[in-house]
Amino acid sequence: MIIVMKGGIPKEHVHNVIRTIEELGYQSHVIWGTQRTVIGAVGDERGKARLHSLEVMPGVESVVPILQPFKLASREFKSVSSVVRVGNAEFGGGRLAIIAGPCSVESEDMVMQLALLAKEAGASVLRGGAFKPRTSPYAFQGMGMEGLRLLAAARDATGLAVVTEVLKPEDVDAIAEYADMLQVGARNMQNFALLKRVGEVGKPVLLKRGMASTIQEFLMAAEYILSEGNYNVVLCERGIRTFETATRFTLDLNAVPVLKKHTHLPVIVDPSHGTGHWEYVSPMAKAGIACGADGLMIEVHMRPEIAVSDGIQSLKPEVFRQLMQELAPFAQAAGRSL
Repeated sequence: MIIVMKGGIPKEHVHNVIRTIEELGYQSHVIWGTQRTVIGAVGDERGKARLHSLEVMPGVESVVPILQPFKLASREFKSVSSVVRVGNAEFGGGRLAIIAGPCSVESEDMVMQLALLAKEAGASVLRGGAFKPRTSPYAFQGMGMEGLRLLAAARDATGLAVVTEVLKPEDVDAIAEYADMLQVGARNMQNFALLKRVGEVGKPVLLKRGMASTIQEFLMAAEYILSEGNYNVVLCERGIRTFETATRFTLDLNAVPVLKKHTHLPVIVDPSHGTGHWEYVSPMAKAGIACGADGLMIEVHMRPEIAVSDGIQSLKPEVFRQLMQELAPFAQAAGRSL
C-alpha cells in the first residue's frame, strides 16, 4: 500500500503513521517530498485490507494499493525517476553515465592505463573484475583483494568511481571498503542472500539482468535490495539467451523502454556482454542510448588479443575513443549530454 500524506502537516503525523504501519507488522519506506510525503507499507498481502484504516489518521490524504508485485521498484510507489549518484557520476540524470574498463583486473600497469584512457575519453566510472564468476573452474578467477587495491589506486589517480562484482555475501563488507558501487552479475541475479546483503551494506548497486530472466523477475530481484532500505540501485540490460548463435547473447533493447515504464530506477545497457563481439558493440551502444538508456557499460582493453577474459568483446583504446565521440549526437537526440 501507498499512504499519501497531506501537504504542510507536522512531521509528528508522519511518524505516527509509520509507527502504526510497523505495529501492524509491515515495513515502512518513506519518500520525503517538498509537496507530499509518501509512505510505502510492504509486507504480507493477506493483511493489506487492515491498512485502509490508516485513512482515518491525522494527516493522511489517501491509501492506495500498489498493483505490481515489485512494490518499492514500481512507479506506483515513486512516479519521479530516481537518480543514483556514484562518485561524480549520475545515473538517471541529464548526463549519461559511461562505465568503462577491462573485464578482469590483470595487472597494475594495465588498470592504470585503462583508467587514464577512460577518464580522458569521458567515462565517469571505472569497471574491473577482481573476483570473476567463470563457467569453467579452470579459467582465470580474478586477482582477488590485490585486484581491489589496484582499482582503488586507479581511482585515487583519476578520480573515477569504481564498480566491481561481488560474488558471495561474506565478501560484501571487504569489497565495499574499496568499491564505490557493487555489481551483482547476471549469474547472481537471483542469489537472494547476496541481494539482501548488498541491500544492507548501503553502497550503490549495479544489478545485471539474468541471462534467462523475465523483466518481472529482474525487478523482483531489485526489490530484494530496495526492501533492505537501499534505494541506490541501477539496472543493467546485458542480453538474454535465445536460440540465436550469431552473437553471444541477444541484447534485449525492448527491455529499456519497458523498464522505464514500470520502474523509477535508472537503466543502463551493456553492449559488450550483450553481443559478445567488439564489432557489434559500437552500433548497439548507440542504439541503447537512442532507446532511452541512462548510460552504458563497455569493456575496454589495451591489448584485447592477450586479455585473460572476454578479449573478443573488448574495444581497443582507439575504437573506444571514436565511440565516445560518435555517441554525442545520439545523446543530444535523446535529450542528454556526455
